[in-house]
Amino acid sequence: MASGNSERAELAKFCSSRNWSKAIRILDSLLARHAYSALGRKDDAVFVWKQGYDVALNQTADLKQLLELKELLPKENTNGNVNHEEHSTGSPAPVSVPEVHNISETETAKDPDKLKDNSEVSSECNYMSGVQKKLVHESHVHNGPVEKVKETKKFESKPNGTYKKLSSELESLNKPSEEPRNKPNTSKVSSKSNSKNSEEIEWNDSVKKNQKVCVARISNTKSISLDFRLSRGIAEILKEDPNYPEALIGRGTAYAFQRELDAAIADFTKAIDTNPSAGEAWKRRGQARAALGDSAGAIDDLTKALEFEPDSADILHERGIVNFKFKDFGAAVKDLSTCVKIDRGNKSAYTYLGLSLSSIGEYKRAEESHKKALEFDHDFLEAWTHLTQLYQDLANTAKAFECLTRILEIDARYAKAYYLRGLLRHGMGDHRNAIKDLSMALSLESSNVESLYLRASCHHALAQFKEAVKDYDAALDLELDSMEKFVLQCLAFYQKEIALYTASKINSEFCWFDIDGDIDPLFKEYWCKRLHPKDVCEKVYRQPTLRDSLKKGKLRKQDFAMTKQKTTLIHAADSIGQKIQYKCAGFLPNRRQHRMAGMAAIEIAQKVSRTWRALQAEMKNFGKGTGKYGRRARRKETANMTSQNRGGPGCSTSTSSDTSTSGILEDRPSTRAMMSWQDVYSLAVKWRQISEPCDPVVWINKLSEEFNAGFGSHTPLMLGQAKVVRYFPNFNRTLNAAKAAIKEKKHACSKADAVINLSDNSKLQDIACAESCSALHKAVGEDFWVSTWCNSKAFEGKQLEGTRITLLKSGERGFDFAIRTPCTPSRWNEFDTEMAMAWEALCNAYCGETYGSTDFNALENVRDAIMRMTYYWYNFMPLSRGSAVVGFVVLLGLFLAANMELSENIPEGLQVDWEAILTFSPDSFLESVKKWLYPSLKVTTSWKDYPDIASTLSTTGSVIAVLSSYNN
Repeated sequence: MASGNSERAELAKFCSSRNWSKAIRILDSLLARHAYSALGRKDDAVFVWKQGYDVALNQTADLKQLLELKELLPKENTNGNVNHEEHSTGSPAPVSVPEVHNISETETAKDPDKLKDNSEVSSECNYMSGVQKKLVHESHVHNGPVEKVKETKKFESKPNGTYKKLSSELESLNKPSEEPRNKPNTSKVSSKSNSKNSEEIEWNDSVKKNQKVCVARISNTKSISLDFRLSRGIAEILKEDPNYPEALIGRGTAYAFQRELDAAIADFTKAIDTNPSAGEAWKRRGQARAALGDSAGAIDDLTKALEFEPDSADILHERGIVNFKFKDFGAAVKDLSTCVKIDRGNKSAYTYLGLSLSSIGEYKRAEESHKKALEFDHDFLEAWTHLTQLYQDLANTAKAFECLTRILEIDARYAKAYYLRGLLRHGMGDHRNAIKDLSMALSLESSNVESLYLRASCHHALAQFKEAVKDYDAALDLELDSMEKFVLQCLAFYQKEIALYTASKINSEFCWFDIDGDIDPLFKEYWCKRLHPKDVCEKVYRQPTLRDSLKKGKLRKQDFAMTKQKTTLIHAADSIGQKIQYKCAGFLPNRRQHRMAGMAAIEIAQKVSRTWRALQAEMKNFGKGTGKYGRRARRKETANMTSQNRGGPGCSTSTSSDTSTSGILEDRPSTRAMMSWQDVYSLAVKWRQISEPCDPVVWINKLSEEFNAGFGSHTPLMLGQAKVVRYFPNFNRTLNAAKAAIKEKKHACSKADAVINLSDNSKLQDIACAESCSALHKAVGEDFWVSTWCNSKAFEGKQLEGTRITLLKSGERGFDFAIRTPCTPSRWNEFDTEMAMAWEALCNAYCGETYGSTDFNALENVRDAIMRMTYYWYNFMPLSRGSAVVGFVVLLGLFLAANMELSENIPEGLQVDWEAILTFSPDSFLESVKKWLYPSLKVTTSWKDYPDIASTLSTTGSVIAVLSSYNN
């Protein structure tokens, strides 16, 4: 028979590992023994105690619940029946044990609008049993005064805290225009329903979701009915011995489940100090540290725990997930790969391994890993979800839809699946069906800001402004829990203003839809940078309400009616626009964007053709007067007409001397219009803006002071250890371009723009041999950037600043490797002149002897001129985003205007803008592109029979309608 100390040790050990059935049996036997002893029945006491002890040892219920990473969500089971009466008999009270599932089953899908990472909170984790709370309560009672641990309050801090409703913050600054609406009940969120594992549960208002990670799932279909004697047992042990390691671990675990992580860590630390060999304490402290965001401390503790259990699949699994969460994907792959070798049936480890492999660009292995998880559980929702997102990342839409169908067969009320399908359809330009899926998602989770924002943008794109404003307002009214979601809320504010602006232009001619000229520069800057709109509300006039915006007239039915002319344009535009599609991972086929591109190309062809016709007539009248034209064109490019929406709500505060990017130049002496290069590209920009309103596509020189500071585009190839699926294929060429630039210049620039001297031959040799970010960064010695260059055609021997290639250290083993394009005023002026000269050269090439020619060979100089102009555009990158597609749309339009049409798609794996960015002269770009592009060009004049777009689609409403009309 065990001694009193031994039984206490066993009780504490079982409690610390949460083997409650063992613990309760030992405790009941202990109490029964004391009762029999008090009655003088010693033999009975010994028999009862030993019987209970043996049963407990032989009937293990392994209820070890994994505290997952960043979040430990407390929720008391309100249905649980906690027995507060102490029993004095030897028969233990019935115990219903919690059903425990592997941690990854509670993980929702990765966020697909940026670089994906699996960090969503599952509401099913919002649970803490009554016994866990009692463990803490009783230890307070029996151990005397214990300092109460300060609880984390909702919306306590930013960015790790939750966020006050943005609508409330902004209302006091400048009351927003809003439509009457029914606000959703944000106090409850319907959780996803898993048909196998869970039912819907309410969120408690005090849930701290800010860390976005959950604990193990506990089925709430089985109530917890553990006697409070358990907590009293631990309390008694700590009363007698405050340093008892197993009891400290038990109480620390209870603290952790109450989200009192500092107190939990203190108990685990005390247990470690008392017994440094307590592997369980090291592991649990690692889990708690991970929950607080202390990744280094968590990894250290879990590594120490592995010293005591080197082959523990459990600890490897935990450390692998911590590594994944904190973006050390290489270490995560190593841990999780080892874990599945030991525990071959660990489906959670397989799906996390898949996520980690996907992050480092090992897409085939990632797919195999997710499928391996599904071999063990074909209904494993999280694996299906992650596999869906992998296929979506790779633009494999067919397989993504197959996975989503399977998910909804498993659980028709899985809100995440509807959201993901809505997101996929939105990315493919199918906004109407996206709205249906997002509405279904919101019927299950009414306060999901991602679904609200995305549905609002879909309504916005379809000119359903009332519904869009209602959803934007609903998003603004939510109280959120993370920086990522708060950014969406800020975007909802800006998007609502753009929706109201668009509504005010719905019945005006499309030429008066002018975001760049009409919207305040400060508003556009904050919109592009996703900043808090507080300053915008204080300094910029807001748009009128939707009711006021539509006073001039509601949407006209004729805008949505199909005519013969519209049908002809649609068929032609769909055929032409498909040629913009990149056949590369990450680029979804988007039929709305295809139609936008085709319509824009046709309009550019029609308007450029008229300009060339007028120019050719002028050249005939003036004889060989191309030099006069060139001088006139350059003078007139500074005389663009100003926007006619100045002074109204939400208007630009710029003066009338500012140039408009969308005005058509007027040659008053000859009473004809002449287009500048910027007018040509602005046609495509306007179509791009109206086609997808949630993308802030604006001219950078139309922003506020950020233009002077060099604000520009930023395209990452690597973020830490993660490889960006769209752009990483250009990694080797970009790395070589950076090395070539350093070799040529013998220096680079630091983050502070100081010159880094790299003229030493040994340094240059190390740089030349570098084949990775790590090696190149080591050779340079610090974070740096280096510029490519573009050889000028306008100025002999001049080199323009091209793209800045940046390499920054990120964490211990990661690097941010990206290209950036700073559009400073001086750089803008240089490229403006270069573009003007390229446009003049193109006009002269076509309007001379080859004007109107259908001889392919005779048009060679015209083709070359178009490609050179495209080269400078791609290196200029003058838009906040969308420069790549705008550049190719204009290319298509200019070829059409010169009676040439692209008949083949862009080759697989090739991105035309990167071809330009990574070459240092227009001739090199021309040589690299012409070998596939020129053979796919065919001479045609059929485009001249197309109806005139400006008159067929005269209003903004008609343009939106034609972009939104599809025959499914």
